[in-house]
Amino acid sequence: MINKPLRLQCAVKNYNWGIVGSKSHVSRLFCLNSGTHINPNEPYAEFWIGTHESGASFLDHGGLSLKEWISKNPDVLGDRVLNKWGGDLPFLFKVLSVEKALSIQAHPDKELARTLHKSQPSLYSDENHKPEMALALTEFEALCGFISLKELRNVLCTVPEIVDLVGGADAEQCFPVNEFGRSQEVKAIVESIFSQILLSSKDEICEIISRLKWRLNLEKKKRQLTDKEMLVLRLEGQYPDDAGVLAAFLLNYVKLNRGEALCIGANEPHAYIRGECIECMATSDNVVRAGLTSKHRDIQTLFSMLNRRQGFPQILKGISLNPYTTRYLPPFEEFEVDCCVIPQAASLVFPSVAGPSLFLFISGNGTLSAGFSKEQIVEEGEVLFVPAYMEFTIASQSKELHLYRAGVNSSFFQAF
Repeated sequence: MINKPLRLQCAVKNYNWGIVGSKSHVSRLFCLNSGTHINPNEPYAEFWIGTHESGASFLDHGGLSLKEWISKNPDVLGDRVLNKWGGDLPFLFKVLSVEKALSIQAHPDKELARTLHKSQPSLYSDENHKPEMALALTEFEALCGFISLKELRNVLCTVPEIVDLVGGADAEQCFPVNEFGRSQEVKAIVESIFSQILLSSKDEICEIISRLKWRLNLEKKKRQLTDKEMLVLRLEGQYPDDAGVLAAFLLNYVKLNRGEALCIGANEPHAYIRGECIECMATSDNVVRAGLTSKHRDIQTLFSMLNRRQGFPQILKGISLNPYTTRYLPPFEEFEVDCCVIPQAASLVFPSVAGPSLFLFISGNGTLSAGFSKEQIVEEGEVLFVPAYMEFTIASQSKELHLYRAGVNSSFFQAF
Protein backbone atom coordinates (compact mmCIF):
# COMPACT_ATOMS: atom_id res chain seq x y z
CA MET A 1 0.00 0.00 0.00
CA ILE A 2 1.41 3.40 -1.01
CA ASN A 3 1.46 5.63 2.08
CA LYS A 4 2.90 8.93 0.91
CA PRO A 5 2.02 11.71 -1.56
CA LEU A 6 3.70 11.78 -4.96
CA ARG A 7 5.05 14.94 -6.59
CA LEU A 8 3.92 15.50 -10.16
CA GLN A 9 5.22 17.42 -13.15
CA CYS A 10 2.33 18.78 -15.17
CA ALA A 11 1.55 19.92 -18.71
CA VAL A 12 0.91 23.37 -20.12
CA LYS A 13 -1.18 24.43 -23.12
CA ASN A 14 -0.18 27.49 -25.11
CA TYR A 15 -3.51 28.16 -26.87
CA ASN A 16 -3.72 31.60 -28.47
CA TRP A 17 -6.46 32.77 -26.06
CA GLY A 18 -4.09 32.51 -23.08
CA ILE A 19 -2.37 35.36 -21.24
CA VAL A 20 0.99 36.22 -22.82
CA GLY A 21 4.20 36.03 -20.81
CA SER A 22 4.69 35.86 -17.06
CA LYS A 23 1.64 37.77 -15.82
CA SER A 24 -0.62 34.79 -15.25
CA HIS A 25 -1.19 31.96 -12.82
CA VAL A 26 -0.63 29.38 -15.56
CA SER A 27 2.80 30.64 -16.61
CA ARG A 28 3.96 31.12 -13.01
CA LEU A 29 2.78 27.72 -11.84
CA PHE A 30 4.19 25.91 -14.87
CA CYS A 31 7.54 27.63 -14.43
CA LEU A 32 7.71 26.68 -10.74
CA ASN A 33 6.42 23.15 -11.33
CA SER A 34 8.69 22.29 -14.24
CA GLY A 35 11.72 24.52 -13.74
CA THR A 36 11.16 25.85 -17.26
CA HIS A 37 11.75 29.50 -18.17
CA ILE A 38 8.78 31.51 -19.39
CA ASN A 39 8.74 32.71 -22.99
CA PRO A 40 7.67 36.38 -22.70
CA ASN A 41 6.07 36.28 -26.15
CA GLU A 42 4.06 33.08 -25.75
CA PRO A 43 0.49 32.73 -24.44
CA TYR A 44 -0.02 30.47 -21.41
CA ALA A 45 -3.59 29.19 -21.38
CA GLU A 46 -4.02 25.96 -19.36
CA PHE A 47 -2.09 24.05 -16.70
CA TRP A 48 -3.25 20.42 -16.72
CA ILE A 49 -3.14 18.09 -13.71
CA GLY A 50 -4.29 14.52 -14.21
CA THR A 51 -4.21 11.46 -16.42
CA HIS A 52 -5.81 12.55 -19.71
CA GLU A 53 -3.48 11.69 -22.59
CA SER A 54 -3.87 15.16 -24.13
CA GLY A 55 -1.94 16.66 -21.19
CA ALA A 56 -0.71 13.90 -18.91
CA SER A 57 1.05 14.51 -15.58
CA PHE A 58 4.23 12.57 -14.81
CA LEU A 59 5.85 11.45 -11.60
CA ASP A 60 8.57 13.86 -10.53
CA HIS A 61 11.12 11.03 -10.63
CA GLY A 62 11.11 7.89 -12.73
CA GLY A 63 9.55 9.05 -16.02
CA LEU A 64 6.22 7.24 -15.55
CA SER A 65 2.99 9.04 -16.34
CA LEU A 66 0.53 9.26 -13.47
CA LYS A 67 -1.87 7.07 -15.46
CA GLU A 68 0.78 4.38 -15.97
CA TRP A 69 1.71 4.49 -12.29
CA ILE A 70 -1.94 4.17 -11.20
CA SER A 71 -2.39 1.18 -13.52
CA LYS A 72 0.48 -0.52 -11.66
CA ASN A 73 -0.89 0.52 -8.25
CA PRO A 74 -4.70 0.56 -8.64
CA ASP A 75 -5.30 0.29 -4.88
CA VAL A 76 -4.35 4.00 -4.58
CA LEU A 77 -7.77 4.85 -6.04
CA GLY A 78 -9.72 3.04 -3.30
CA ASP A 79 -12.13 0.17 -3.94
CA ARG A 80 -15.21 2.29 -4.61
CA VAL A 81 -13.53 4.53 -7.19
CA LEU A 82 -11.83 1.54 -8.82
CA ASN A 83 -15.11 -0.37 -9.12
CA LYS A 84 -16.99 2.65 -10.50
CA TRP A 85 -14.49 4.18 -12.93
CA GLY A 86 -11.81 1.53 -13.45
CA GLY A 87 -8.10 2.15 -13.10
CA ASP A 88 -8.08 5.86 -13.83
CA LEU A 89 -8.83 9.18 -12.15
CA PRO A 90 -12.45 10.18 -12.87
CA PHE A 91 -11.58 13.89 -12.76
CA LEU A 92 -9.20 16.32 -14.50
CA PHE A 93 -7.85 19.40 -12.70
CA LYS A 94 -6.73 22.59 -14.48
CA VAL A 95 -5.79 26.24 -14.07
CA LEU A 96 -6.95 28.57 -16.86
CA SER A 97 -5.60 32.04 -17.74
CA VAL A 98 -7.96 33.61 -20.28
CA GLU A 99 -7.14 36.83 -22.15
CA LYS A 100 -9.21 36.24 -25.30
CA ALA A 101 -12.63 34.58 -25.41
CA LEU A 102 -12.86 30.84 -25.90
CA SER A 103 -15.32 29.41 -28.42
CA ILE A 104 -19.06 29.14 -27.91
CA GLN A 105 -19.22 25.44 -27.19
CA ALA A 106 -20.86 22.56 -25.38
CA HIS A 107 -19.66 19.20 -24.10
CA PRO A 108 -21.53 16.02 -25.05
CA ASP A 109 -23.18 13.62 -22.61
CA LYS A 110 -21.79 10.09 -22.36
CA GLU A 111 -24.01 8.58 -25.05
CA LEU A 112 -23.19 11.24 -27.63
CA ALA A 113 -19.50 11.22 -26.64
CA ARG A 114 -19.30 7.53 -27.48
CA THR A 115 -20.94 8.14 -30.86
CA LEU A 116 -18.72 11.12 -31.72
CA HIS A 117 -15.54 9.36 -30.68
CA LYS A 118 -16.41 6.34 -32.81
CA SER A 119 -17.30 8.38 -35.90
CA GLN A 120 -14.70 11.21 -35.58
CA PRO A 121 -11.89 10.13 -33.23
CA SER A 122 -9.55 12.82 -34.53
CA LEU A 123 -11.96 15.53 -33.34
CA TYR A 124 -13.43 13.83 -30.26
CA SER A 125 -10.60 12.13 -28.43
CA ASP A 126 -12.44 10.06 -25.81
CA GLU A 127 -15.80 8.48 -24.94
CA ASN A 128 -16.53 10.39 -21.76
CA HIS A 129 -18.79 13.28 -20.88
CA LYS A 130 -17.28 16.54 -19.56
CA PRO A 131 -19.33 18.28 -16.88
CA GLU A 132 -17.14 21.00 -15.41
CA MET A 133 -16.83 23.70 -12.77
CA ALA A 134 -14.92 27.00 -13.02
CA LEU A 135 -13.82 28.51 -9.68
CA ALA A 136 -12.65 32.10 -10.06
CA LEU A 137 -9.10 33.06 -9.02
CA THR A 138 -9.69 36.60 -10.29
CA GLU A 139 -12.76 38.37 -11.61
CA PHE A 140 -13.94 35.94 -14.27
CA GLU A 141 -16.34 36.45 -17.17
CA ALA A 142 -18.29 33.80 -19.07
CA LEU A 143 -21.33 33.23 -21.24
CA CYS A 144 -23.49 30.37 -20.02
CA GLY A 145 -26.96 29.11 -20.92
CA PHE A 146 -29.78 30.86 -22.75
CA ILE A 147 -31.29 34.12 -21.54
CA SER A 148 -34.86 34.26 -20.28
CA LEU A 149 -37.83 35.09 -22.49
CA LYS A 150 -38.01 38.55 -20.90
CA GLU A 151 -34.39 39.22 -21.81
CA LEU A 152 -34.88 37.78 -25.30
CA ARG A 153 -37.73 40.20 -25.91
CA ASN A 154 -35.49 43.05 -24.78
CA VAL A 155 -32.76 41.91 -27.22
CA LEU A 156 -35.24 41.86 -30.09
CA CYS A 157 -36.43 45.36 -29.17
CA THR A 158 -32.96 46.87 -28.80
CA VAL A 159 -30.83 44.99 -31.36
CA PRO A 160 -32.55 45.62 -34.71
CA GLU A 161 -29.68 43.95 -36.57
CA ILE A 162 -30.69 40.53 -35.16
CA VAL A 163 -34.32 41.10 -36.16
CA ASP A 164 -33.16 41.98 -39.68
CA LEU A 165 -31.07 38.81 -39.83
CA VAL A 166 -33.68 36.33 -38.59
CA GLY A 167 -36.74 38.08 -40.01
CA GLY A 168 -39.42 40.11 -38.31
CA ALA A 169 -41.98 37.31 -38.39
CA ASP A 170 -39.75 34.97 -36.37
CA ALA A 171 -38.85 37.68 -33.90
CA GLU A 172 -42.51 38.57 -33.36
CA GLN A 173 -43.24 35.00 -32.20
CA CYS A 174 -41.68 35.91 -28.85
CA PHE A 175 -44.16 38.59 -27.93
CA PRO A 176 -47.49 36.77 -27.58
CA VAL A 177 -45.88 33.82 -25.77
CA ASN A 178 -46.35 33.45 -22.01
CA GLU A 179 -43.15 32.15 -20.44
CA PHE A 180 -45.09 30.07 -17.94
CA GLY A 181 -46.87 26.94 -19.12
CA ARG A 182 -45.53 27.06 -22.67
CA SER A 183 -41.85 26.34 -22.06
CA GLN A 184 -41.42 24.09 -25.10
CA GLU A 185 -42.68 26.81 -27.42
CA VAL A 186 -40.36 29.36 -25.84
CA LYS A 187 -37.38 27.01 -26.14
CA ALA A 188 -38.19 26.37 -29.81
CA ILE A 189 -38.19 30.11 -30.51
CA VAL A 190 -34.83 30.64 -28.79
CA GLU A 191 -33.35 27.68 -30.66
CA SER A 192 -34.68 28.96 -33.97
CA ILE A 193 -33.14 32.42 -33.53
CA PHE A 194 -29.84 30.98 -32.22
CA SER A 195 -29.59 28.54 -35.15
CA GLN A 196 -30.43 31.17 -37.76
CA ILE A 197 -27.63 33.37 -36.46
CA LEU A 198 -25.01 30.61 -36.45
CA LEU A 199 -26.08 29.22 -39.85
CA SER A 200 -26.18 32.57 -41.65
CA SER A 201 -23.79 33.10 -44.54
CA LYS A 202 -20.47 34.85 -44.01
CA ASP A 203 -21.61 37.77 -46.17
CA GLU A 204 -24.79 38.23 -44.13
CA ILE A 205 -22.86 38.13 -40.85
CA CYS A 206 -20.26 40.62 -42.12
CA GLU A 207 -22.95 43.08 -43.17
CA ILE A 208 -24.99 42.76 -39.97
CA ILE A 209 -21.97 43.09 -37.67
CA SER A 210 -20.73 46.11 -39.61
CA ARG A 211 -24.09 47.82 -39.06
CA LEU A 212 -24.12 46.80 -35.40
CA LYS A 213 -20.63 48.23 -34.81
CA TRP A 214 -21.52 51.48 -36.57
CA ARG A 215 -24.68 51.92 -34.47
CA LEU A 216 -23.08 51.08 -31.11
CA ASN A 217 -20.04 53.29 -31.73
CA LEU A 218 -22.42 56.13 -32.56
CA GLU A 219 -24.68 55.50 -29.55
CA LYS A 220 -21.84 55.30 -27.02
CA LYS A 221 -21.22 58.98 -27.69
CA LYS A 222 -24.75 59.67 -26.39
CA ARG A 223 -25.26 57.04 -23.67
CA GLN A 224 -23.53 54.41 -21.57
CA LEU A 225 -23.61 51.12 -23.44
CA THR A 226 -24.91 48.07 -21.58
CA ASP A 227 -22.50 45.45 -20.31
CA LYS A 228 -23.63 43.06 -23.03
CA GLU A 229 -23.18 45.69 -25.77
CA MET A 230 -19.65 46.45 -24.57
CA LEU A 231 -18.90 42.73 -24.44
CA VAL A 232 -20.14 42.25 -28.01
CA LEU A 233 -17.87 45.02 -29.26
CA ARG A 234 -14.94 43.40 -27.45
CA LEU A 235 -15.75 40.00 -28.96
CA GLU A 236 -15.97 41.52 -32.43
CA GLY A 237 -12.48 42.96 -31.95
CA GLN A 238 -11.20 39.46 -31.15
CA TYR A 239 -13.25 37.54 -33.74
CA PRO A 240 -14.17 39.90 -36.60
CA ASP A 241 -17.19 38.89 -38.67
CA ASP A 242 -17.90 35.81 -36.52
CA ALA A 243 -21.52 34.74 -36.04
CA GLY A 244 -20.70 34.02 -32.40
CA VAL A 245 -20.54 37.78 -31.78
CA LEU A 246 -24.29 38.03 -32.47
CA ALA A 247 -25.08 34.71 -30.74
CA ALA A 248 -23.59 36.15 -27.54
CA PHE A 249 -26.70 38.33 -27.20
CA LEU A 250 -28.74 35.16 -26.53
CA LEU A 251 -26.51 33.80 -23.74
CA ASN A 252 -26.31 34.85 -20.10
CA TYR A 253 -23.35 37.13 -19.32
CA VAL A 254 -21.91 35.87 -16.02
CA LYS A 255 -19.37 37.75 -13.92
CA LEU A 256 -17.79 35.77 -11.09
CA ASN A 257 -15.98 37.34 -8.18
CA ARG A 258 -12.92 35.60 -6.78
CA GLY A 259 -14.06 32.55 -4.82
CA GLU A 260 -17.32 32.08 -6.77
CA ALA A 261 -17.89 29.07 -9.02
CA LEU A 262 -19.97 28.23 -12.08
CA CYS A 263 -21.10 24.69 -12.93
CA ILE A 264 -21.63 23.65 -16.54
CA GLY A 265 -23.42 20.39 -17.30
CA ALA A 266 -23.47 18.28 -20.43
CA ASN A 267 -24.88 19.97 -23.55
CA GLU A 268 -24.85 23.44 -21.93
CA PRO A 269 -23.84 26.27 -24.33
CA HIS A 270 -21.07 28.41 -22.84
CA ALA A 271 -17.90 30.37 -23.50
CA TYR A 272 -15.23 31.61 -21.10
CA ILE A 273 -14.49 35.26 -21.83
CA ARG A 274 -11.73 36.62 -19.59
CA GLY A 275 -10.02 36.02 -16.24
CA GLU A 276 -8.30 33.20 -14.38
CA CYS A 277 -9.85 30.19 -12.72
CA ILE A 278 -9.41 26.76 -11.26
CA GLU A 279 -11.30 24.29 -13.44
CA CYS A 280 -12.29 20.74 -12.58
CA MET A 281 -14.17 18.31 -14.80
CA ALA A 282 -14.77 14.69 -15.63
CA THR A 283 -11.74 13.26 -17.43
CA SER A 284 -12.46 14.28 -21.01
CA ASP A 285 -11.38 16.74 -23.68
CA ASN A 286 -14.49 16.60 -25.91
CA VAL A 287 -15.62 20.00 -27.21
CA VAL A 288 -18.33 20.76 -29.80
CA ARG A 289 -17.75 24.31 -31.11
CA ALA A 290 -20.07 26.68 -32.96
CA GLY A 291 -18.74 30.24 -32.79
CA LEU A 292 -15.93 32.59 -31.71
CA THR A 293 -13.32 30.24 -33.09
CA SER A 294 -11.05 29.53 -36.03
CA LYS A 295 -11.20 25.81 -35.22
CA HIS A 296 -13.60 23.21 -36.61
CA ARG A 297 -17.27 24.09 -36.07
CA ASP A 298 -19.78 21.29 -35.70
CA ILE A 299 -22.92 23.42 -35.64
CA GLN A 300 -25.41 20.71 -36.52
CA THR A 301 -24.10 18.45 -33.76
CA LEU A 302 -24.32 21.35 -31.31
CA PHE A 303 -27.96 22.01 -32.24
CA SER A 304 -28.82 18.32 -31.85
CA MET A 305 -27.42 18.18 -28.31
CA LEU A 306 -28.15 21.57 -26.74
CA ASN A 307 -29.73 21.91 -23.33
CA ARG A 308 -32.32 24.63 -23.99
CA ARG A 309 -32.83 25.56 -20.35
CA GLN A 310 -33.30 29.30 -19.93
CA GLY A 311 -32.48 31.66 -17.10
CA PHE A 312 -29.42 32.73 -15.17
CA PRO A 313 -27.17 29.89 -13.93
CA GLN A 314 -26.60 29.16 -10.25
CA ILE A 315 -23.42 30.61 -8.74
CA LEU A 316 -21.74 28.50 -6.04
CA LYS A 317 -20.26 30.33 -3.06
CA GLY A 318 -18.86 27.21 -1.40
CA ILE A 319 -19.49 25.63 1.99
CA SER A 320 -17.21 26.31 4.96
CA LEU A 321 -15.77 23.06 6.36
CA ASN A 322 -13.50 24.73 8.93
CA PRO A 323 -11.89 28.16 9.43
CA TYR A 324 -9.41 27.49 6.61
CA THR A 325 -11.36 25.41 4.05
CA THR A 326 -14.21 26.14 1.63
CA ARG A 327 -15.69 23.23 -0.34
CA TYR A 328 -17.37 23.51 -3.73
CA LEU A 329 -19.79 20.66 -4.43
CA PRO A 330 -21.08 20.53 -8.02
CA PRO A 331 -24.00 18.24 -8.96
CA PHE A 332 -21.55 15.79 -10.57
CA GLU A 333 -20.27 12.67 -8.81
CA GLU A 334 -16.82 12.70 -10.41
CA PHE A 335 -15.37 15.66 -8.52
CA GLU A 336 -15.39 18.35 -5.84
CA VAL A 337 -12.89 21.13 -5.09
CA ASP A 338 -11.61 22.47 -1.76
CA CYS A 339 -9.96 25.88 -1.39
CA CYS A 340 -7.67 26.06 1.67
CA VAL A 341 -5.98 29.20 2.99
CA ILE A 342 -3.82 28.34 6.02
CA PRO A 343 -2.39 31.32 7.96
CA GLN A 344 1.17 31.46 9.26
CA ALA A 345 2.00 28.96 12.04
CA ALA A 346 -1.39 27.26 11.68
CA SER A 347 -1.91 23.69 10.54
CA LEU A 348 -4.76 21.76 8.96
CA VAL A 349 -5.49 18.04 9.19
CA PHE A 350 -6.77 16.44 5.99
CA PRO A 351 -8.70 13.35 7.10
CA SER A 352 -8.60 10.03 5.30
CA VAL A 353 -11.04 9.82 2.38
CA ALA A 354 -12.07 6.80 0.32
CA GLY A 355 -10.76 8.19 -2.96
CA PRO A 356 -7.65 9.86 -4.43
CA SER A 357 -6.91 13.59 -4.37
CA LEU A 358 -4.82 16.06 -6.32
CA PHE A 359 -3.29 19.04 -4.48
CA LEU A 360 -2.12 22.27 -6.12
CA PHE A 361 -0.15 24.82 -4.09
CA ILE A 362 -0.92 28.29 -5.45
CA SER A 363 1.17 30.40 -3.06
CA GLY A 364 3.18 30.20 0.14
CA ASN A 365 5.11 27.31 1.64
CA GLY A 366 4.89 24.88 4.51
CA THR A 367 5.34 21.28 5.58
CA LEU A 368 3.38 18.09 5.06
CA SER A 369 3.48 15.23 7.55
CA ALA A 370 1.69 11.93 7.10
CA GLY A 371 2.91 9.55 9.77
CA PHE A 372 6.22 8.84 8.09
CA SER A 373 9.46 9.91 9.74
CA LYS A 374 10.42 12.89 7.62
CA GLU A 375 8.27 15.94 6.90
CA GLN A 376 8.01 17.06 3.28
CA ILE A 377 8.47 20.68 2.31
CA VAL A 378 5.62 21.99 0.13
CA GLU A 379 5.67 25.29 -1.75
CA GLU A 380 3.93 27.18 -4.52
CA GLY A 381 3.89 25.45 -7.88
CA GLU A 382 3.98 21.98 -6.37
CA VAL A 383 1.39 19.39 -7.33
CA LEU A 384 0.80 16.24 -5.28
CA PHE A 385 -1.14 13.05 -5.89
CA VAL A 386 -2.51 11.71 -2.58
CA PRO A 387 -3.73 8.08 -2.46
CA ALA A 388 -7.04 7.04 -0.94
CA TYR A 389 -7.26 6.40 2.81
CA MET A 390 -4.34 8.66 3.72
CA GLU A 391 -4.53 11.18 6.56
CA PHE A 392 -1.96 13.95 6.75
CA THR A 393 -1.33 17.44 8.12
CA ILE A 394 -0.17 20.58 6.30
CA ALA A 395 1.37 23.41 8.33
CA SER A 396 1.98 26.91 6.97
CA GLN A 397 5.41 28.51 7.25
CA SER A 398 4.51 31.64 5.28
CA LYS A 399 2.04 34.48 5.78
CA GLU A 400 -0.53 32.35 3.97
CA LEU A 401 -0.37 28.92 2.38
CA HIS A 402 -2.98 28.81 -0.38
CA LEU A 403 -3.86 25.48 -1.99
CA TYR A 404 -6.61 23.71 -3.90
CA ARG A 405 -7.63 20.08 -3.61
CA ALA A 406 -9.61 18.11 -6.20
CA GLY A 407 -11.17 14.79 -5.30
CA VAL A 408 -14.16 12.56 -6.01
CA ASN A 409 -17.41 14.19 -4.87
CA SER A 410 -18.04 13.27 -1.24
CA SER A 411 -21.71 12.61 -2.05
CA PHE A 412 -20.53 9.59 -4.09
CA PHE A 413 -19.11 7.95 -0.96
CA GLN A 414 -22.14 8.86 1.17
CA ALA A 415 -24.28 6.69 -1.10
CA PHE A 416 -22.58 3.56 0.25
